[in-house]
Amino acid sequence: MLIEFKFSNYRSFRDEACMSMEPMGLNLMKECLLPYKTTGCLPSIALFGKNGGGKTNVIRAFWFGVKFICNAQRTQHESAVIPVQPFLLDDISQEKPTAFEFSYILNNIKYLYGFSATKTAIAREYLYHWPKGQKAMVFSRSGQVFEFREGSDKRKRELISDAVAPNQLYFSVACTMNEKTCMSAMRWFREHLLFSRDYTDLSDQLIEYSENPNMLQAIKRYAVEADLGIQDMKFEVKNAELTTENQLPADLPESIKAALEQFVKTLADAPNISERKLQMGEVDVTAFHRGLDKDGQAHLYGLPLSVESDGTRQLMALAPAIEYVLSCGGVLLVDELENRIHPLLMQLIVSKFQSPKSNPNHAQLIFTTHNTELLDAGLIRKDQIYFVDKDKKSGGSFLYSISDFSATANENIRKGYLMGKYGAAPDLDIEEV
Repeated sequence: MLIEFKFSNYRSFRDEACMSMEPMGLNLMKECLLPYKTTGCLPSIALFGKNGGGKTNVIRAFWFGVKFICNAQRTQHESAVIPVQPFLLDDISQEKPTAFEFSYILNNIKYLYGFSATKTAIAREYLYHWPKGQKAMVFSRSGQVFEFREGSDKRKRELISDAVAPNQLYFSVACTMNEKTCMSAMRWFREHLLFSRDYTDLSDQLIEYSENPNMLQAIKRYAVEADLGIQDMKFEVKNAELTTENQLPADLPESIKAALEQFVKTLADAPNISERKLQMGEVDVTAFHRGLDKDGQAHLYGLPLSVESDGTRQLMALAPAIEYVLSCGGVLLVDELENRIHPLLMQLIVSKFQSPKSNPNHAQLIFTTHNTELLDAGLIRKDQIYFVDKDKKSGGSFLYSISDFSATANENIRKGYLMGKYGAAPDLDIEEV
């Protein structure tokens, strides 16, 4: 469970941005809060803002930090450049480190991990945990100077530090050398975080949906429940029919796993690209719709998935990730959740995370959106609403919560946002008609 994410000097963000999942003391909709301390924790965050304001860069910063953490020991050979992208609209930020910090709970233990880096070296890195309710340092690093707390593991950690290059993360290297505390903390990054799309900062980091044994069931269930007209679905992978009635077998051939993984990724591609890939791919999907036969009787007719709407395919692409985090208690980050999806379907997705009944494992959803109807749908609390805007003078993005404003309980948030009360909305001169 995510508690807080901070980052600075990344792409359009120069100054530190903080996204906290801790509630702001509101008395409304307490039933949606996830158990954490006495205050609870937010199940979702909605990021609003104008085009070009930097919303995507919040998701992208999270994605980059996670992917670099998971892969630094493999991608960072001794001469490799660290692929950070600092703020470029001044004379000094390019030489300063880009920083990321994650605070989270895993197996009832709180962790705080962070690092900062330039393109050539790790400037700072640290990991703390609360194994018995009290904060304890696992390691702290400034450049190539490492500090470890006293204990039986100190000598092993010192030996590991000797193998860490200036452009590598100690955290990542320690996991390859079976350092137990680091391995326990790393599980959250590797197993409990999913993203709706990939970016280009690091290469070949595909979402492995095929590892989810409920993938096909999730795709079918969402297609049927969302009132898309689909009554049933059939999947055939490389001439082998896969049923949705049972979980995928554990010994599924790697070739079929790869085909399924590529199939789900294709669903979310641009419409013209995805249609061509679906027609040429190794996964044949038939969606059955209700129609009438020659006698006027109800009958199911099969249609190829390539003729389904873009919104239908987008929902199917999201379904496995949604079901995965709901079942394991992870975090799903989605850029433009409403993309090609009806506003009511978007509310259906958000409601799954807001309801304790459908979210018993305390999953979380973080998403960007332009769907202002969500602001007054009565589905999310006010402290779950964040805005991203840009400073007109410096060109830097900044992230803030609506809780920074003295909004009353019955205030029309949607109207206020569209009128510019909270910022992060386009300043337009719309012609009268």
